[in-house]
Amino acid sequence: MSHTVGVRQAQKQKTRQALLDAGLVLLEDQSLSSLGLREITRAVGVAPAAFYRHFRDMSDLGVALVEESLGSLHTMVRTILTEQDHTDGRIDHIVEAIAVHVRDHHPHIRFIARERHGGVRAVRVAIAAELERFADEVATALASRPTYRGWSPDDMSMLAELYVDHMVTTAAAFLAATPDRPEAEERIARTARRQLRLISLGCRHWHDD
Repeated sequence: MSHTVGVRQAQKQKTRQALLDAGLVLLEDQSLSSLGLREITRAVGVAPAAFYRHFRDMSDLGVALVEESLGSLHTMVRTILTEQDHTDGRIDHIVEAIAVHVRDHHPHIRFIARERHGGVRAVRVAIAAELERFADEVATALASRPTYRGWSPDDMSMLAELYVDHMVTTAAAFLAATPDRPEAEERIARTARRQLRLISLGCRHWHDD
């Protein structure tokens, strides 16, 4: 009996992931608000009624895609932001890591970039909540470092939000770069590096008064 339950659970998870994967592919050229449930189930090869065994509605699927899309970005950016201070070498590494991440997770980054200010409220709220949670974790990690000794919680939150917003904006910019124009990607990288250096300089002098 337990074996049968395990097989059914594995099949259910497989179908759920297939629906998420199909949704991500179909969202390449359209927004979530214009995507139909029947489009997804037809792509997966299941009846429309099967969709409701996994998601309440299309908004629920969108929220699940938010969690999936931001999961890897969350881990990557948290790591590179909290390893050490932003020396020029570290800044170069951060920007390159973002560029590589966008190339490796193009559909997920495209989904977040489009839906962050899109038409489905539940998805916008989910993205904002994930980025806020992310910023809280970054603020906690940065606050333990000597560079930020004496900073107030409000200042740490402001800095963390600035970093997170910069990373997401940079990822979206890399996403929009044409693959056959490497000079466009380098221009984006150069701007991102200069912005991070400006943030770093501001941090060093924030409490000079």
